[in-house]
Amino acid sequence: MTKILTLDQVFQVARESLVESGASLEQADPVARSIRDAEAEGTRSIGLGYLPYYCQHLKIGKIDGAAKPVVLQPLPASIRIDAANGFAHPAYEAGEAQLLSVAREQGIALMGISNAYACGVLGYFTRRIANAGLVAIMTTNSSAAMAPWGGNIPFLGTNPWSFAAPREQTPLVIDSSSTATAYINVANAAAEGQSIPADWALDKEGHPTTDPNAGLAGSIAPAGGHKGAALALMVEVLSAGLTDSNWSYRASPLGNDQGGPPQLGQIVIAIRPDGLGATNLSQRLEEMLVDMTAQQGVRVPGDRRQSNRDNSERDGVSVDSTLWTQLQALGAKLS
Repeated sequence: MTKILTLDQVFQVARESLVESGASLEQADPVARSIRDAEAEGTRSIGLGYLPYYCQHLKIGKIDGAAKPVVLQPLPASIRIDAANGFAHPAYEAGEAQLLSVAREQGIALMGISNAYACGVLGYFTRRIANAGLVAIMTTNSSAAMAPWGGNIPFLGTNPWSFAAPREQTPLVIDSSSTATAYINVANAAAEGQSIPADWALDKEGHPTTDPNAGLAGSIAPAGGHKGAALALMVEVLSAGLTDSNWSYRASPLGNDQGGPPQLGQIVIAIRPDGLGATNLSQRLEEMLVDMTAQQGVRVPGDRRQSNRDNSERDGVSVDSTLWTQLQALGAKLS
């Protein structure tokens, strides 16, 4: 039987489950907010669908549920956050106000997060920055899932990136992985006994496969062939290299219980729109997007997610009985 949850109830379920699994409120609340946001956009794989992974990794110590982020400012426009083996979300929130302030003062600000767990949807963070009137770029590495171009052994992460810019109403948000799909999508297909598109994954010999289990045993395919692999390498250098975090191939896997904290890195760049003398970026961007979408069949990236937000705010989100039973077992106790 399907259960309908309001977005506030999604937050409550996520927070209760995380706390029950060993997270402090300081760690749980930012993650629960991101899960609420993912559900609002219709991204269940990183919303309530990913909550069991978070909870399991709290229980086994892959995430330190009591971690307290440490914020430093080694250079005038650089902010460094040590996530202390906790979630990336509270580490980001610990430095967000300083990031925005420095960007407004200096024209641009760079924030690096080290020793962090995965951060889910990067667009959640860049949207916040764009809503504050700044342009945002964010990258993160993840545990090895993609073979380098020409190889067949996972070495690079799915290594997502996001870009956001303020518009006159909702921001322009672009969010993508360097791979053809997220690892969790292949894992979910395997769990449900479903086939996958032939361009999602490669088997152990490096050949395209529609069998998700063969893909999990092999590697996730890069987006756009060699270009996606090169993009993942760039994201790797930015995210792990600049923050002195683990390279993807040295990070503990996110898809199972093996190893300790992955100690991944994230890079966030905030840019003041008028820093180079440009004026009315939001208005000019709006005019450009209107001209772009005048072509039949063209839409603005992220518009579908915004439509989902509007629907979710009004109607809530549906949770099937299997997932709801799983959430209750994690500690969800809706009144």
